[in-house]
Amino acid sequence: MLSTTLFKIGPFNICIWNLVFLSIIFLTAFVLRRLLSRFLKKQLKSNNIHLEGRRETYFKLFTQSVYLIALYFAVLSFRFNNRDITFEEFIKYNLVSIGSLKISLYNVILVAVIFLSAKIISSVYKLYIGKKHRAKVAYDPGVEYVYVQIARYIIYTLAVLLSFNVIGLNISLILTGSVGLLVGIGLGLQDVFKDTIAGIVLLLEGNIKVGDIVEIDAKSQTNSHKGAYNFVARIIKISFRTTQIQTKEGNVLIIPNTHLTQQQVENWSHSSSFSMFTIHALIEYGSNTVLATELLKTAALGHPIVSREEPVIVRMSNFSENGIEMELIFWAENSWDIGNYKSEIRFEIDRLFRENQVHFAYPTRTIINKA
Repeated sequence: MLSTTLFKIGPFNICIWNLVFLSIIFLTAFVLRRLLSRFLKKQLKSNNIHLEGRRETYFKLFTQSVYLIALYFAVLSFRFNNRDITFEEFIKYNLVSIGSLKISLYNVILVAVIFLSAKIISSVYKLYIGKKHRAKVAYDPGVEYVYVQIARYIIYTLAVLLSFNVIGLNISLILTGSVGLLVGIGLGLQDVFKDTIAGIVLLLEGNIKVGDIVEIDAKSQTNSHKGAYNFVARIIKISFRTTQIQTKEGNVLIIPNTHLTQQQVENWSHSSSFSMFTIHALIEYGSNTVLATELLKTAALGHPIVSREEPVIVRMSNFSENGIEMELIFWAENSWDIGNYKSEIRFEIDRLFRENQVHFAYPTRTIINKA
């Protein structure tokens, strides 16, 4: 009963036993891979061996080789009720034959081998690039990532083209017949292409890296977004099309890469670890400006984040309508919490001004009654 032919694929008889054998073979391969992976991880952990980089890639390739063995036994299982047919006839029989398109089991296996080889080549290249870049003093994982991704796209594109050739598809006819479609797709995805090119430029140039603190100009080039303002963010991840940034509020934003290449961006971490910051103060006319200057400097130098290597400067910037405008200028580390630190300095300025009778100015109006 189980050996009764259910259907035929060309000269091959397919019975229930064939389906059972295939199910058992691939289910066994799946279970064996899981058990093997779990056993090896346990052994590696007991020997304090961590799966990172090259070891992790080797581990995956080794465990996935179980499926190659399963594929071999799956092909052999069809000999159960097809003994009169040779193995070569079995794998070279055309399962699909439409014009120049001919797909046999041999083609399917060959395509699987092509993509498996592409994966192995991609993994080996990743190991090579990782070893080469990690040997450098100025190691940047972002640059390594873009080299690996570009190589992976090229390798898999070649694998697809080679697979088309294996099954008899004419690539030139496909491309010629789909020119209009490709043009339409290109026009629809032009922003995606722009963002992708911008991502490659960001990763290769290295002007903006993961971990940098940047100030991004939120205004568009056409100034169409009213009320836009600059904001400070930390770069979390740069990928091909988008960049993940974290704002001071803790929110993670995903922005197109063109926002970092076409807008004005100030990189606080690019050149020096110190930047110049300014705190404004408005004091009353008639105040002791010399004393106010000393108090402002004292407040700044009393904070640990302020650099002692650079001078702290206090200058009188303007005689305004309401009072004397003073500017406290100091150098400090490009800290993520610079806004909080400036607030702490302002609190200290307020305390010192109160103790020394220096008063902040505020708008005043004199009303003259002519009656």
